[in-house]
Amino acid sequence: SQSFLPLSLKENSSEVVQPFLMGCGTKEPKITQLCLAAIQRLMSHEVVSEAAAGNIINMLWQLMENGLEELKLLQTVLVLLTTNTVVHDEVLSKAIVLCFRLHFTKDNITNNTAAATVRQVVTVVFERMVAEDERFKGIVEQPPPVQGNSNRRSVSTLRPSAKDAYMLFQDLCQLVNADAPYWLVGMTEMTRTFGLELLESVLNDFPEVFLQHQEFSFLLKERVCPLVIKLFSPNIKFRQGSSSAASPAPVEKPYFPICMRLLRVVSVLIKHFYSLLVTECEIFLSLLVKFLDGEKPQWLRAVAVESVHRLCVQPHLLRSFCQSYDMKQHSTKVFRDIVNALGSFIQSLFIVPNAGNPAGSFFSNLYGNQNFCGPGAGGVSGSLTTQAAFEYRGTWIPLMTVSVQGSAKATYLEMLDKVEPPSIPEGYAMSVAFSALLDLVRGITSMIERELAKEEEEAAEWRDAHPDQEWQPKPGRRSREKCRVAIRAHLVWEEMVSACWCGLLAALSLLLDASTDETATENILKAELTMASLCGRLGLVTPRDAFITAICKASLPPHYALTVLSSNAANLSSKAYSIQGQSVQIISPSSESHQQVVAVGQPLTAQPQGTVVLTAKNIQCMRTLLNLAHCHGAVLGTSWQLVLATLQHLVWILGLKPGVGGALKPGRAVEGPSTVLTTAVMTDLPVISNILSRLFESSQYLDDVSLHHLINALCSLSLEAMEMAYGNNKEPSLFAVAKLLETGLVNMDRIEILWRPLTGHLLEVCQHPNSRMREWGAEALTALIKAGLAYKHDPPLAHNQRLQLLLLNPLKELSNVLHADIRQKQLESVLQILQSQGDSLGPGWPLVLGVIGAIRNDQGESLIRTAFQCLQLVVTDFLPTMPCTCLHIVVDVAGSFGLQNQELNISLTSIGLLWNISDYFFQRGEAITQELEREEAALQKQAQEKGETLNRPFHPAPPFDCLWLCLYAKLGELCVDPRPAVRKSAGQTMFSTIAAHGTLLQQPTWHIVVWKVLFHLLDCVRRSSTTADKEKIESGGGNILIHHSRDTAEKQWAETWVLTLAGVARIFNTRRYLLQQLGDFFKAWEVLLDHIQSAALSKNNEVSLAALKSFQEILQIVTPVKDSDKPGDALAAMGVPPVLIDPLTASGPGRPLMRSDSLVERLTRYNGAELQAPPPGEESALEDSALWWSAWNTWYRTGTDSTRPPSGGTEKLSFIPSQPFLTALIQIFPALYQHIKAGFSMEDLKKLGVILHGAVSVPISSDASPFILPSYTEAVLTSLQEAVLTALDVLQKAICVGPENLQVMYPAIFEQLLLFVEFSCKPPQYGKMETKHVANAKYNQAEWVALNYVPFAERSLEVVVDLYHKTACHKAVISEKVLQNIIKTLRMPLGLKYACPSESTWKLAVSSLLKVLSIGLPVARQHASSGKFDTMWPELANAFEDFLFTKSTPPDNLSIQEFQKNEAIDVEVVQLISTEILPFANFIPKDFVGQIMAMLNKGSIHSQSPSFTEAEIDMRMREEFSKVCFETLLQFSFSNKVSTPQEGYISRMALSVLLKRSQDVLRRYVEDERLSGRCPLPRQQVTEIIFVLKAISTLMDSLKKTQPENVDGNTWAQVIALYPTLVECITCSSSEVSSALKEALGPFKDFMQPPVSRVQNGES
Repeated sequence: SQSFLPLSLKENSSEVVQPFLMGCGTKEPKITQLCLAAIQRLMSHEVVSEAAAGNIINMLWQLMENGLEELKLLQTVLVLLTTNTVVHDEVLSKAIVLCFRLHFTKDNITNNTAAATVRQVVTVVFERMVAEDERFKGIVEQPPPVQGNSNRRSVSTLRPSAKDAYMLFQDLCQLVNADAPYWLVGMTEMTRTFGLELLESVLNDFPEVFLQHQEFSFLLKERVCPLVIKLFSPNIKFRQGSSSAASPAPVEKPYFPICMRLLRVVSVLIKHFYSLLVTECEIFLSLLVKFLDGEKPQWLRAVAVESVHRLCVQPHLLRSFCQSYDMKQHSTKVFRDIVNALGSFIQSLFIVPNAGNPAGSFFSNLYGNQNFCGPGAGGVSGSLTTQAAFEYRGTWIPLMTVSVQGSAKATYLEMLDKVEPPSIPEGYAMSVAFSALLDLVRGITSMIERELAKEEEEAAEWRDAHPDQEWQPKPGRRSREKCRVAIRAHLVWEEMVSACWCGLLAALSLLLDASTDETATENILKAELTMASLCGRLGLVTPRDAFITAICKASLPPHYALTVLSSNAANLSSKAYSIQGQSVQIISPSSESHQQVVAVGQPLTAQPQGTVVLTAKNIQCMRTLLNLAHCHGAVLGTSWQLVLATLQHLVWILGLKPGVGGALKPGRAVEGPSTVLTTAVMTDLPVISNILSRLFESSQYLDDVSLHHLINALCSLSLEAMEMAYGNNKEPSLFAVAKLLETGLVNMDRIEILWRPLTGHLLEVCQHPNSRMREWGAEALTALIKAGLAYKHDPPLAHNQRLQLLLLNPLKELSNVLHADIRQKQLESVLQILQSQGDSLGPGWPLVLGVIGAIRNDQGESLIRTAFQCLQLVVTDFLPTMPCTCLHIVVDVAGSFGLQNQELNISLTSIGLLWNISDYFFQRGEAITQELEREEAALQKQAQEKGETLNRPFHPAPPFDCLWLCLYAKLGELCVDPRPAVRKSAGQTMFSTIAAHGTLLQQPTWHIVVWKVLFHLLDCVRRSSTTADKEKIESGGGNILIHHSRDTAEKQWAETWVLTLAGVARIFNTRRYLLQQLGDFFKAWEVLLDHIQSAALSKNNEVSLAALKSFQEILQIVTPVKDSDKPGDALAAMGVPPVLIDPLTASGPGRPLMRSDSLVERLTRYNGAELQAPPPGEESALEDSALWWSAWNTWYRTGTDSTRPPSGGTEKLSFIPSQPFLTALIQIFPALYQHIKAGFSMEDLKKLGVILHGAVSVPISSDASPFILPSYTEAVLTSLQEAVLTALDVLQKAICVGPENLQVMYPAIFEQLLLFVEFSCKPPQYGKMETKHVANAKYNQAEWVALNYVPFAERSLEVVVDLYHKTACHKAVISEKVLQNIIKTLRMPLGLKYACPSESTWKLAVSSLLKVLSIGLPVARQHASSGKFDTMWPELANAFEDFLFTKSTPPDNLSIQEFQKNEAIDVEVVQLISTEILPFANFIPKDFVGQIMAMLNKGSIHSQSPSFTEAEIDMRMREEFSKVCFETLLQFSFSNKVSTPQEGYISRMALSVLLKRSQDVLRRYVEDERLSGRCPLPRQQVTEIIFVLKAISTLMDSLKKTQPENVDGNTWAQVIALYPTLVECITCSSSEVSSALKEALGPFKDFMQPPVSRVQNGES
């Protein structure tokens, strides 16, 4: 029943309502009010039918016409229409008209209520339609056939509510257009403003109605749009300040309320129906843009800006504009125009307006007539400065807060109640425009970025799913479509940016320049930043660069000259764009800055200029720039250059300098006025520095391409800095270099992609003439290399050889830089790399070693020293870790340090290193060999594949041997270095190495060692020595004094020659059996001998002597012991040091082996080769003898050449060999002879003799004499003379034990010795040289001193005697008349006697003669018959004669004792005659015996010839001698042994001659004495008489001793006949005579006996 009541009520509502309607008709207020309330109740319960509703409306209409209860009426209408839908069509229109009519009553309250009601009613009508659509949703209706082209669309197709709405909207348009309504019949008046407001609200609230129903769309297009355009016309035509007189017809003035409402309508139309009204919107937007014109009234511009702002917060709408207009041909570029209009609007605000302009007057009122200098300046109160504002060229515009970011809250568009245009406050328009700009940027960028992000997300998902394929939109049917959509979207975004960037940039840069407020500045910068980043993401290079340039310019001081930026700006300003005929330029920053100055610094320019100023805004911009680079680095691309260039300049002005790792730290500027920084900026600096570092750290998140852009930018920046730093030594800008370093360090994980450009550039920096620049280049480069090597790469460097070489390559490239500081840095870093990564360098070793070895002599000591430290480290620590293939490089490098001439100590130490290296080779031989052979095999294979031959030094030798050969070759080079110390050290090292480790070489390699190393070296040394300079070297650099034996280059080379020759000889000696197996040993031997010979004949004593020492060495090769049980002894015998022998050969029990087996085997294989004597075959013996004879020939040539006297005159230049040299030469012979004695012939002996004789004849230079000659009185042999005698001794001993046929050589030896004996009296001549006696030679003058040959001759004589002793009976000795030769030789000293140079000589001669005769005479007698000795006897007689009756006088100072000693010698000779000769007279030629007798006779008395000189008178009498002669004479005269009567006759006759002579003398004496009276007789006569007297007494003695029967009676008679004469002499006055007389008379007593009777006598 409950539902029944309302239903039945509704059916009967007309009747129910009737009483109330009648009540209203009474027009009684109270009744009317009650009735209206009742009707409202009924309505609210929805029990009113359509008919009743019609009635109610009619009744209300009457009330309205009567002006009763207007508010209640409105309320009733509202309730009726809102509670149900029964009212429609005409009834509805009547209700609506009723409300309109009430709106125009005089009562304000009614008016306003009616207005509200109208609005609500209109809304209700449209809401009904929406509800109706909702009900019929999903019911497809057949659209009616379109009728002909009717002006008004038929509404028959619309459903009821829709029809109402349509009619209502159509009439609203009519009304606004001031036309009669079709449906709202009964309207009396209408205002446009209200109509527009209603239109706006419908359009705004029910857009879907218009979009879903064609009829409504049609209305929009046909009615609303034309209406709006028509109403706009006064605004368009109006020009502010144009005089009406000039115009032909008066122009209608713009009317604010309408204009403002139109703009609101337009906003709604654009917002909701843009898609329907594309063309119309184009017109509206163009109009909107025009309203921003400067000639329009201020209020119009303000509302226009508000409208534009509304558009700017709708990015999707803006996108549609762009798609619909800007991207279509022949269409207005609406979007671009909007942005440009905003831009030019902002610009126009800064251009000082006309005087008539209110803003202008406001401006002057504000400041009065003061000179305006901007906030904070003199006349302006401080309060202004705090307000946010823009200020540009004297125009100051405050900034207000107009709306919340992102929403366009308009002020003037909402002033619906104002009729008069409001006055616009200063800065309002600017603030709105500013917000619009910011919102525009924010909207567009966030929209595009959201879509980009979505796209990237899809791409990422795809990549995760298909890691191996490139991304494309999802596959499937729609993929192509999607693709197209995506491309289209991109095109739209690009177009949007392209359209708006110019205007935006113009406006933003101007605002940025004018901004005085930090927040505003921040917002502008943020806008520029987001635009730049967006352009970058879309790949729009020009706009991106333009925005970045703007930020960059803002960061730098005004008018700062920076080429990158200016060129860019020029590009832009050429793109001046036009806005409605106005050309708008991009404004350059204004010069008057009203900013707080925070820093003063130096501009970074080539020419020094004044200072520049940085303001807080500059710093703020800088931070934005950093932010840009930091967050959007990936899209910067080529504009990195702009960014970095700017940062570089800022960093420079702020005085930041790079520190370790490339981070910038605040540092003081080096030159010019110091940088001045305020505290504000000081606190900022560390932050900025930090951000800068973080910026480059974040480069690790950039993709490869962006990273390359960054690196390229830094490189070109650095190139500019380099350009600037050329030609002056000002502090350069190191920003780029430091940042390259930082970037490299953080991108180590992908260092490969940026390594080449990075290091390539840094290498250029390293070659820069500016030292600071270079230093940083090197710092950066080396830091990168060190970091690269230390970084844990994946895969690790050890397995990524390519990367390692890539990293090390720049280090090698640095070697080409000529600057010492760079090389120093390079080497220091090598040292550090070695210390930290040395163990893991592996394939990098050749590069590292190359760097260490890239030293040149022009580089100075310290560099070479550093490089050398590296090398020492390598040799001491890293040889085992490097690939063996690098070892030869180590040898080369060490060698190059030896050859550098800057630092001698390093050269010497490097030779030590070579020794250490060789030790290492020796110890690790096994391992090195294996590795090298593996490598060799691989190379061989490669070479075969390529069809090439393997090319490496010393090729045929195995690789390990080649290593040794490299070492030897290097040492060989060092052995001929110009510096003597280096040569010496290298030589010693080389020969020691070969001696110690030569055993490791394979046999064929020795061939190379001998010919290519050793002989090559000898050749070089010989060549250098012979051409060396003879100039004296004053001092050895520094204050080193040079010993006189080394003070010319020639002498220094001599030392080298000596060392080298000795070394080679030693090798030949110790390794002979190894070398003999090489095949061409004989040839090598000959070459060696040739070297020895040329050295021996060199004009340098040191060299020549040493050559002989080497000669001796190679001759003392002892044939090793056959017994192989004694390897040690064998080696020792070869001169190998025992150190070597020990570990190699001693492998007996209890001695652990020191090396791995194969090495020992190899060594014993070689040693074995050396230890076993060659097999005792014919060949080897033959070859040996060939060697020795070759040696003999060399010796002979050397000897002849060196002892041949100079041919010419006594020119000073002739070279005379030294004694030690000759000694050594001769000393070689014995050793040599041992090897050649088998074939040594007489011919050879003669050659030897020539040399010995020559050698002994050579004089000594006076300055050497004190060292060689004994003082003249000492009888000592020089060593040379010893040697000569030894040589002969060796020979004669060999002959002695040799076969018979050798003995023919004896005479030759005697001949040689006797030659030497002659030297005692007749020293040899040396050519035509004048020699002085040693006593007269002045020391240290170039004179030649003859030797004292006496001791030598005497020793030779002793040897002769000895030898004769042994060989007297040899056939050869007999037949070659050796004895005769001996006697003949001795005749000279014997004859000279006292005239001999040395007294000992004749004494020795005598004793030797006696000895020889004692041996030889028996032999002579034995062979008397053969006649071989016939010629000897006269020689012997002459010898006796010469000696016993010498012509030389004894010296005056001879003492009596000496004289007696000498006499005793004479006596000895006579005794020899008496014992050895006379007894054998029958075997002896008679004339010889006769000569002897005559001699004895002569000796027995001294008959003095009368021609005695005064001097001779003094000669003492040889009484003893005379006595012996007498005795002998007598003995043989009276001996019964006389063989023949003839001999007896000779002696008797001699005796009688003697006695007769005595008689004569005595008589003459007595005679003279008597005649002389008192005067004493001459001394000689006295002497003579005394002799005679003594002879008589001697005779008497002899006669007494003789057997009486032996004495002839005649003799006795003669003796007795003397007695009277003697007695007569008694009268003499001389006491001497008297005493002699007494002695003579004494013996006569024996005759005094009584005479015997004759008878008896006869009987007897």
